[in-house]
Amino acid sequence: MLRTLLRVLGAYWLYEKWLYGQVKKKPLPRHVALILDGNRRWARRRGWPPWVGHRVGADKVEEVLNYIYELGIETVTLYVLSTENLKRPTEEVKELLNIIKERADELRRNPRIHRNQVKVRVIGRIHLLPRDVRRSLKMLEEATANYSKHFLNIAVAYGGRAEIVDAVRMIAEKTKQGLLSVHSIDEKTIEQHLYTHGLPQPDPELIIRTSGEERISNFFLWQSAYSEFVFQDVYWPDFRKIDLLRAIRTFQQRERRIGI
Repeated sequence: MLRTLLRVLGAYWLYEKWLYGQVKKKPLPRHVALILDGNRRWARRRGWPPWVGHRVGADKVEEVLNYIYELGIETVTLYVLSTENLKRPTEEVKELLNIIKERADELRRNPRIHRNQVKVRVIGRIHLLPRDVRRSLKMLEEATANYSKHFLNIAVAYGGRAEIVDAVRMIAEKTKQGLLSVHSIDEKTIEQHLYTHGLPQPDPELIIRTSGEERISNFFLWQSAYSEFVFQDVYWPDFRKIDLLRAIRTFQQRERRIGI
């Protein structure tokens, strides 16, 4: 049994190393977005409450970020908490928010974040979050504000439709005040009012969703117009380096075109 396990682990390690070499030979996506799906189902299959899955999933985030920075990818967006998630049972939402606060505090003190010079931005309807959670997220942003080597966007209380609505409201208010002409409004105007404005690479080239679900779930509705999607049949807590490498290899094998 032990010999079999060692052979399997050895084969896995060799394949991962080979795949890493193949991926590094070709252009990498500059911006990768991750829809972290499957935490609750992972926990339920083990007979555990959903927040156990969220905690294990939060551990996985740090692990995967290390893989991404090792590859040299510039920008990462994590879809952590949607506006719809806030409507889940009270106990689960409370645990989720506690985890977000804890991990924001840990990220702020994480030497890898500072060593890799990662600038963190929190996007979404942050005002919907409790004050202590907002404070921890704000402190994380402030602690990394002067970095520019890597960019990490954390989508919390985020919804693609909500983002577009908020952008339209700001544009309408500027038009009402005479600061903006109706006839001057174009795609660039909308982009300048989205949560992702000001990023060097606001639109993700690759979006990975775990758990086997094949839908966008109200994520980056505007920014994903020309993104490549990879859907993987693995729950987020079980996501491995090899899964990330396979997703990137799939991206590299596609012929990207703007339009049809």
